Amino acid sequence: MNALDRLDRPALTAALRELGADGWLLFDFHGVNPVLRQILGLQGMATRRLFVLLPATGEPVAVAHKIELGPLAGFPGRIVAYARWQELEAALRAVVGGKTVAMEVFPEDGVPYLDRVPHGVVQFLERLGTRVVPSAPLVSQFAARWSAADLEDHRAAAEILAEVARAELARTVRLAGTGLRETEVQGRVVEACRGQGLVFDTLPIVGFGPNSANPHYEPAAGSDAVLEAGQVVLLDLWAGRRAGAVFADQTWMGVAAGEPDGEVARVWATVRDARDAAIAAVRAGARAGEPITGAAADGAARAVIEAAGYGEYFVHRTGHSIDHELHGSGPHLDGYETNDQRRLVPGIGFSVEPGVYLPGRFGVRSEVNVHVGESGPEVTPREPQRELVVAS
Repeated sequence: MNALDRLDRPALTAALRELGADGWLLFDFHGVNPVLRQILGLQGMATRRLFVLLPATGEPVAVAHKIELGPLAGFPGRIVAYARWQELEAALRAVVGGKTVAMEVFPEDGVPYLDRVPHGVVQFLERLGTRVVPSAPLVSQFAARWSAADLEDHRAAAEILAEVARAELARTVRLAGTGLRETEVQGRVVEACRGQGLVFDTLPIVGFGPNSANPHYEPAAGSDAVLEAGQVVLLDLWAGRRAGAVFADQTWMGVAAGEPDGEVARVWATVRDARDAAIAAVRAGARAGEPITGAAADGAARAVIEAAGYGEYFVHRTGHSIDHELHGSGPHLDGYETNDQRRLVPGIGFSVEPGVYLPGRFGVRSEVNVHVGESGPEVTPREPQRELVVAS
């Protein structure tokens, strides 16, 4: 394990001092905290409690169960092994007793992606004399940040997804009335992406007509819909070069007609413009040298949809963090489901995916991804969808 060798320790020291913390105490148990795995590069999950202290000064310290020392081979610091609960308590008292540590907690569960450590663990540490503060800025700066290789993986996946989406939608919208089912399209999308070297963690979403109005619809063989003339087609697909790589995540829209009806066209234009408004707000903040918050970016998209009269039908956040998990731990574009006040700082990535969902009728979502580079935000794919895919 050498992931810690790549950690910018001087930057971590500065960030901890700004937080008033003596160290960053990472915790995991049965995979509850992906931040630990991202920072340490550990494979698998801890089936016993694992604590790793990254101090502002001095060597890292791991407190690990005696039967789970294997994954810590090569750990660049001291390992304190325990088996009995009394040994665990004694070890933690010696390592963090009387210290202030940053952990993945968040007041009142305000941002669940930052509230990974069970309350009981915090109580345990407090009894040992440890003060726990939220690690939010550390997560953005160190856990959610993409490497150059991550960005290369993401770009490649993004262009493949866009190519497949355009081709499959163009084919699909011409086949209304032929008995084409949602799962057939889903299968073709998976086959096409895998044929170009991508992998999935879960299957893409294909929704026809009323099903497109369900943001988390999942087609299932035997109950999936058959495409009818005039229906909206939603294709939501995400994949990457390998498991654990930074995936690309996109949503594309079509309509099984030569041209969309008036309301479908209005909703599409509203959603597309909301997507672009969020991106423009992120770019403006980057140019000014003052990155905006995730909540502010959400607000920029939401304002467009509300002005068009569809505000009550936009029922989810504008976007989610993307890191080595598709729904990552970094800042989300969200002032709606949560109030994410983390700034969209260089190095992180996220989706931008506003949507309008008219129950029982149709839904429209447009999704692209953004990586905030040192020179500014980069949108993937290179050519986002501008117009609905229609039958020709």
